Amino acid sequence: MSGAAVLAGRARRAAVLAGVALVVVYTALIAGADAITKLVGGGYAAPQMYCLSGLMVMGLSILADRHPRQRRGLATRCPRAMALRAGATVIAAVSFFQAFRLLPFADVFLFIALMPILAGLMSGPILREHARPAAWVALAAGAVGVMCLFPAGLKSVSAGHAYALMASISGTFSMIMARFIGRYESNALAQVFYPNMAVFVVMALALPFVWVPMRGADLGWIAGYALLLFAARWLLVVALRLLAAYAVTPLMNLQFIWMVVLGALGFGEWPGPGTYLGVAILIASGAYLVWDQVVPQGVRWGRSGLLGNVKTDA
Repeated sequence: MSGAAVLAGRARRAAVLAGVALVVVYTALIAGADAITKLVGGGYAAPQMYCLSGLMVMGLSILADRHPRQRRGLATRCPRAMALRAGATVIAAVSFFQAFRLLPFADVFLFIALMPILAGLMSGPILREHARPAAWVALAAGAVGVMCLFPAGLKSVSAGHAYALMASISGTFSMIMARFIGRYESNALAQVFYPNMAVFVVMALALPFVWVPMRGADLGWIAGYALLLFAARWLLVVALRLLAAYAVTPLMNLQFIWMVVLGALGFGEWPGPGTYLGVAILIASGAYLVWDQVVPQGVRWGRSGLLGNVKTDA
């Protein structure tokens, strides 16, 4: 193997590890945001919370773009893909809001853990990033892990579970579109701004029908939610330029640790044995998918490669 090939391999592995680190930080930030959703969601309708937070995230995006090291503007080269991502983000936001209101904190996580399986299904036709056959075994194991949530069978499925499933589908599609857009532009702020603008506009239409006066403390919680969400989504967009979507989503299984801690300390919720078993299976399958990218033999090259086909304007 030539010296250039060795250096290229090291650079690719460094990019993968950087993507892993970004997703780890993302999980802590988004778990904190989810906890605020559960805390505040019981007192207000979804449009009120998301209209205000969407406006705040838009403002943070504009302020961040004024930084001397950024200043790329908020224009996008992929308006159609951005519109699809924005629409999926709106659906995911409302669905997660309802799921957190109706289900225990950690139970929602298992539907978040479905996202690697959905990402594997969507990545092939949309991104031409096909998981290797062995990786599909790990994805199938994830499906078994989710079924551990329903020891009594399908009769235990509720409206909250339906909302959580819808949230995982739409959320995964939003992430797939983020990676697609990342092939053609490296301006991560645009991918934060437009989905939150869509959330703000849609929720503002419904806001007059659901508005109730807010306490100052709750407004502060929503401001904190907006800050966490802004940072988390910015980091995730960057990570999706470095890692294939089906490898990013298993790393989100780290959210379970944060969600168990926050659920126990903040809401007095402790997961049942089935939840722990399901999570153990999901984390094992997720670890394999990350290994599949880090090891050189696990990276596919060519037009359908996992890292070789990413284009940016940086």
